[in-house]
Amino acid sequence: MLPESSIEDIRETGRVITPAVEADKTKLGPLKDLPGRWSNDALPGRGWNIIALPFFEGPFGYRLLMNQYNEDLTFEIADTGVPNRGVETAATGISGDQFVVALDYQQVTTQIAAADFPESGLKARNDTPIHHEPGLFLHMTNKARSDEALGTFDVARLGTIPHGDSVLALGTVHKSLGIPPMSGLPVGTRLGHAILDEVLKPADATNRNDYVAPYRHFYHAPFKGTLAGLPDFPGFEPVDTTRLLREALAGETVLETTVLDFDTTIESGGILNIPFVVDEANATSMRSIFWIHKVKGTSPDKPRMLLQYAQFVFLDFFPRGDGSPGLIRWPHISINTMEKVEDDPKPMYAMVRDGKFDSSVA
Repeated sequence: MLPESSIEDIRETGRVITPAVEADKTKLGPLKDLPGRWSNDALPGRGWNIIALPFFEGPFGYRLLMNQYNEDLTFEIADTGVPNRGVETAATGISGDQFVVALDYQQVTTQIAAADFPESGLKARNDTPIHHEPGLFLHMTNKARSDEALGTFDVARLGTIPHGDSVLALGTVHKSLGIPPMSGLPVGTRLGHAILDEVLKPADATNRNDYVAPYRHFYHAPFKGTLAGLPDFPGFEPVDTTRLLREALAGETVLETTVLDFDTTIESGGILNIPFVVDEANATSMRSIFWIHKVKGTSPDKPRMLLQYAQFVFLDFFPRGDGSPGLIRWPHISINTMEKVEDDPKPMYAMVRDGKFDSSVA
């Protein structure tokens, strides 16, 4: 949150909607380094995605799909001083208003390689956009809710996806550099907590047709996409899906890191989906962590900016097999490492117009 002197300045200035510029940075708080265009132009192929999808034609009822992608993520419009009107108590005379600062974002990812198991013939063509998401990052400059264990929820993310999903995730801000492991294994199969032991077993013919064979396949043969020729490249696998984020920082001198940690299970957060999505593979919760790194550049006065994220979405489908009620929870995980390439990007519509993106993206 911002100090009271800054809140008073926002109150007196009023609401301003403008392209994000240097002068806005104080008001943006922990979002101050985001305005601009982040991409894989200098770090191609660092985007990775794992998702389980219903597939009744196969022996398991599902297939495990891996994607490698490039991304453009643009933060461009600052909406400062957005007032949420509250109650001013007569006893204190203290204003009950909350003031929010917002950043508009547009995300587009384009597949450059894919593999699934069992093979389905359903993978998207390479060089095809596979995700488009407009949304907002919010900074609650005052009157943010707090939790003793988690801290102050003074940031939030709003996102909408053309599949028919709408997301609100509240979040916290901290400075830790650590990128924890993140398991991509499903929760609620008949194997229960023993699922990891089963996935780690050798990928031989005797257990090829059991329920977790798709996960075992990609654990023992990690997906490498277009980077298969790189020496010692470990690939993307389902047991430790964030390993490649840690690998990407090898050799970098990190000067400063800001972490934005969003979660739809906090307070009033959540996901709303259209009926078909609810019925077939319901997206029920999301956690997304963004690491904004200032790293050593070519000179002390010219640091580079890297943005990493790990996004974890639970998709619920098929009855649980572990004796608990409900559906199996299948992690859909996306990670990427990008570099800031523009401080003053073109609006997304201009990029489409100029041929940067296929206007048929969906």
